[in-house]
Amino acid sequence: MTQVNRTNRVGIPGAENTSLNTKSMRRIIASAFLGNLIEYYDFLLYATASAVVFSQVFFSDLPPAVGVFASFGTLAAGYLARPLGGAVFGHFGDKYGRKEVLIASMMLMGISTTLVGLIPSPATIGVMAPIVLVMLRLLQGFAVGGELGGSMLLVLEHAPAEKRGFAASFANMGAAAGGIFATLAIALVSLLPNDQFVTWGWRVPFLFSVLLLAVGYLIRRSVTETPVFANMDKTEAPDIPLVAMFKNNGKNLLTTVLSGMSLYAIAGITTVWGLSRAIEAGVERTDALLVTTAGSIALVASTMMSAKISDRLGRRRVMMTGAVLILLSVPALLWLIDSGSVWFFTLAVVWAQAVEGLMFGPYGAFVGEQFPTRVRYTGASLSYQFSSIIGGGMAPLAAAGLVVFASGSTVALGAVWALTIAITVVAIYRAEERRSHHLEEIK
Repeated sequence: MTQVNRTNRVGIPGAENTSLNTKSMRRIIASAFLGNLIEYYDFLLYATASAVVFSQVFFSDLPPAVGVFASFGTLAAGYLARPLGGAVFGHFGDKYGRKEVLIASMMLMGISTTLVGLIPSPATIGVMAPIVLVMLRLLQGFAVGGELGGSMLLVLEHAPAEKRGFAASFANMGAAAGGIFATLAIALVSLLPNDQFVTWGWRVPFLFSVLLLAVGYLIRRSVTETPVFANMDKTEAPDIPLVAMFKNNGKNLLTTVLSGMSLYAIAGITTVWGLSRAIEAGVERTDALLVTTAGSIALVASTMMSAKISDRLGRRRVMMTGAVLILLSVPALLWLIDSGSVWFFTLAVVWAQAVEGLMFGPYGAFVGEQFPTRVRYTGASLSYQFSSIIGGGMAPLAAAGLVVFASGSTVALGAVWALTIAITVVAIYRAEERRSHHLEEIK
C-alpha cells in the first residue's frame, strides 16, 4: 500500500471535504449521529428490557435464574441475525450507494421495535408470545446489521482525511446515545408500581419508536451520496461484494472482528449481564438503570475524545491503550458489580464504559480504512456485526451460563473475559495503521 501525504489531495478522485464545519458536512454528521441514535435506541431498548423485565413477562413460569438465561437467549438471537443483515445491506450499499440502504434499514428497525410493544402476553396467546418476540428480535438484528457500518461510512467518505477518526466517531456516539435514551426510557417507566410496569409500562418506550422513525426518515432523506462512492470506477464494482471481500480482504475482516469483539463484550458484561446481576445482588432496579445511563454518558465523552486523539496518534495506539486497561480491570469490575452497592456498581460501569470509549472512538475509522471502496460497506458491516455477536450478543448469555455453571461464582467468567481481551490485544498489535492513507487508494 502506498502511503501518501494527507494534506496533498489535489487530483485525487472523490477527495473528501476540506472541513467538518460546512452546512453539508454538519447535515451528514447529524444524519449519522441521529440515525444511529434512533436505531440503537430501538436495539438497546430490547437489551435493557431483557435484563429487567422480559423474564417476568415472557418466561414467568421458569425459575428466576433460568428465566434470565432464556431472556438473554432472545437477546442473543438478534445478534445472530446481524451478519446476515450486514451482508445483504452491504451488498446493496456497495453496488448502488449508501444512502437508500440506510433509509431501508431504519424503516425495518422502527417497525419491528414498535411491534415488540404490541405483543400480547403469554396469558393471551400462550407460547406464541415468546416465539413472536424472537421473530421480531431477529428482524431487529437484521435491520441493525447494515446500520452502524453504513452510517459510519456516510461520514467517513465525506470527511477530510486528517479528521476521519473524529468524524466517523459520530456514528458510534449516536449508538452510545441511543443506549442513554433506551435506559432512561425504561428507568422512567420502572417508577410505576411493579405490576403496572410488568403489565403495560415496559411497552411504552417500544411504542415511542414510531415517532422516532418519522424523525429519522426525514433526516436520512436529506443527505447526499458520498463522493468516494459516487466517483468510484463502477467497472471495478464486483458482482457479489461479499465474495470479493472474503477473497481479497478476508484477513482484514478477521483483524477488525477480533479487534472489536472486546469493546462490545465490555458493554455486554457490565451493562446487560451486570445490570441483572447488580439488581439480584441488592441494587434497586431504577438506581441500576440510572447507573447504566451514567455509563453511557461516559462512553459518549470518551468516544469523542479518543477519536480525536486517534487522528493525531493513530487508531491502533489509542485502541491498544483501552484494551490493556480493561484487561487489567477485569477482577475489580466483577467484584464491584457483585458487591450489591449502588456506588460500587456506578464505579464499575462508568469506568468500564469510559475505557470502552477509548476503543470505540477510533474503531469506526479503523474499520473503514481496512477495506477498499468497492467492498467497504460489506466489510465494515460484517466487522461490526461479527464482533458484536461475540461481544455484545453472546457475552451476557455466556456470562449468565458461566455463573450458573460455577454455582454463582464469577471466577470462570473473569478468566474467559480476560482471554477474549488478550486476543483483541494481539489483533490490534498486528493490524496495519492506515490513518494516513487516502480512502480511494486503499486496495
